[in-house]
Amino acid sequence: MHITRRPLAAALALVMAATVATGCTIETAPDKTAVGAGSIKKIDALAGAKIRVSSKEFDEQLLLGQIAIVALRAAGADPEDKTNITGSANVRQALTSGAVDLYWEYTGTAWVTYLKNTKPIPDAQAQYDAVKQGDAANEIVWWARSPANDTYAIAVNQEALTKYGTKTLSDYAALAKRDPAAASTCIGPEFKSRDDGFPGLQKAYDFTLPDAQIHLLNDAVIYPTAGKGGTCNFGEVATTDGRVPAQNLTPLEDDKKFFPVYNPAITIRSSVAKQYPQLEQVFDSIAGKLDTKVLTGLNKKVSVEGVKPAAVATEWLKSEGFIS
Repeated sequence: MHITRRPLAAALALVMAATVATGCTIETAPDKTAVGAGSIKKIDALAGAKIRVSSKEFDEQLLLGQIAIVALRAAGADPEDKTNITGSANVRQALTSGAVDLYWEYTGTAWVTYLKNTKPIPDAQAQYDAVKQGDAANEIVWWARSPANDTYAIAVNQEALTKYGTKTLSDYAALAKRDPAAASTCIGPEFKSRDDGFPGLQKAYDFTLPDAQIHLLNDAVIYPTAGKGGTCNFGEVATTDGRVPAQNLTPLEDDKKFFPVYNPAITIRSSVAKQYPQLEQVFDSIAGKLDTKVLTGLNKKVSVEGVKPAAVATEWLKSEGFIS
C-alpha cells in the first residue's frame, strides 16, 4: 500500500519467465514449482502475450505481483516480471508511462496520492467507485477490488492492552491526554509527516502526544519493538502485515473512521484491458478470495516465515483451485 516495509537499493528487479513445460503443465514458476490448469483456463488470445507485471517493493506487493504472474501463466500468457519498484510514485509512473502493463494498487493510495483528494471516502465500495471513475481520465482501468483492507492502524501490545484496556483510537487519545508516557508510540518517518498519518490522526482524535513519547523507527523495527514493550506500548502498523499477529499486537478500532480504506485491486493500462478483456474475470475471481484474514496469513508466510513470494503465491492459487 502506502508503507515501505523493506527498503531496497534496487529500483527494479527483472526476473524473466521460465521455460514452457509440456503436458498439463503450463509453465514453471521462478521457484521451479509447476503451474497447471485449474479454474483458470487458457485464453487463446493470450497465447505468448508479453504482459509486464509490476509491484512496489514491500512483501505484500511482491506477493501480489507473483499472484498476478502465476495467474497470467495459467491463462497462457508469457508475463514479464517487473516487480519490486521502490515507492508508490515510481510504480505508478511506470504504469502511466507504459513501461509496465499492470500491478495491484490500493484504493486509498490512488484517491489521496494520485487523484489528489484530501478527504477519504469511508465506504469501501464508494471509495473504489470514485477511484475507478477518476482514474479513467488517466487511461487506467481498475478491476475488482479485494475486500482486504491494508490500511494504517495503531496497535497495542498485550501487556498494555491488559493494563490500560485501550481498544479504540478514542481510548488511545484519552490515554495520551491522561498519561502520555503510557501512550508511548513507535512510528515510521513517513507516517509522522503524512496527512493521513500521525498529524491527521492527532487532529481527528483531538490529542497531542509529546515528542518524547514518539519514537521514530524503521517500519520493520516497529513490530518487534512494540510487541516487546519497553520503548513503546503502541506502534504504527499495516493491518494486513503478517507481523501483527506474529508479535501478538492488537490493532485499535478506528472508531472515527479516520484512516482511508486501502483495498488492493488490479490497475491495468486501458489499451491492455481492451486487448485482453477475458483477463478481467480471472483477476476478479482472485481478488474476491483475498480478504484481510487471508492476505494477512499469506503475508506472514513471507515476512515472518521467510517463504519466497512466488512459492506462497503458487501454493495459495493451488489451494483455491485456480491452478493445479
